[in-house]
Amino acid sequence: MRVVVLENAEAVAQFAADFIVRQVNGKPNSVLGLATGSTPLGTYRKLIEAYQAGRVSFKSVTTFNLDEYYGLEPTHEQSYRRFMCESLFNHIDIDLAKTHVPLGSTLDVERETASYEQAIRGVGGIDLQLLGIGTDGHIAFNEPGSSLASRTRLKTLTRRTRQDNARFFGTIDGVPKMAITMGIGTIMESRELLLLACGEGKAEAIARSFEGPISSICPASVLQWHRQAIVVLDKGAARGLSQLEYYADCEANLKEVAKV
Repeated sequence: MRVVVLENAEAVAQFAADFIVRQVNGKPNSVLGLATGSTPLGTYRKLIEAYQAGRVSFKSVTTFNLDEYYGLEPTHEQSYRRFMCESLFNHIDIDLAKTHVPLGSTLDVERETASYEQAIRGVGGIDLQLLGIGTDGHIAFNEPGSSLASRTRLKTLTRRTRQDNARFFGTIDGVPKMAITMGIGTIMESRELLLLACGEGKAEAIARSFEGPISSICPASVLQWHRQAIVVLDKGAARGLSQLEYYADCEANLKEVAKV
């Protein structure tokens, strides 16, 4: 696991965008796993800038989003389909037919979740998965206690998650109580993972996830098992880590090797 600590959220966004641009330029038909929420917004802005500058094209890229609120139509102002269109898809040359978000308004959850898994398998799996992290250590909507082998499914949201997201809905009562989410097992099958976190509010979750024991109570901790996981943090989110000097040494040595 690689831990990269940068000065601020702007630097985190730039690192992630540059990483994604390299992935797409190296493999134009890349399959990207995408996240929602406030954390990846800076990265999406940087990707739009890169596209507008002619540094990258997304016309052959396929995407799969991590999750969607259960019960929301794709056109709902707080749906993740709408979020992705407004934050990224509408501003780049991606084929919308190749962008996938779970259908929160489905009347057949079992069929929807099974078909989502099949769609991921059908394109050969996810090359690069972008992740955020909840204040309780959840990834996607895999809440504490989730099976570390779970697949795409319907999941009940904790009150803490709903409270964290209440700012988008006005009150906690407006936040859906359930969501369709990729499972932890699904996420772990991606070839590379890029987890972003910014701000001191994420510091405890980061420390528990990457310097604590692997446990379903802290779902992000399972990423310690991933072969190609990169954790990109600003100084606030890294505040609780005990091995900061070592992580800095690792990054310095990687840069030296790259020069050879």
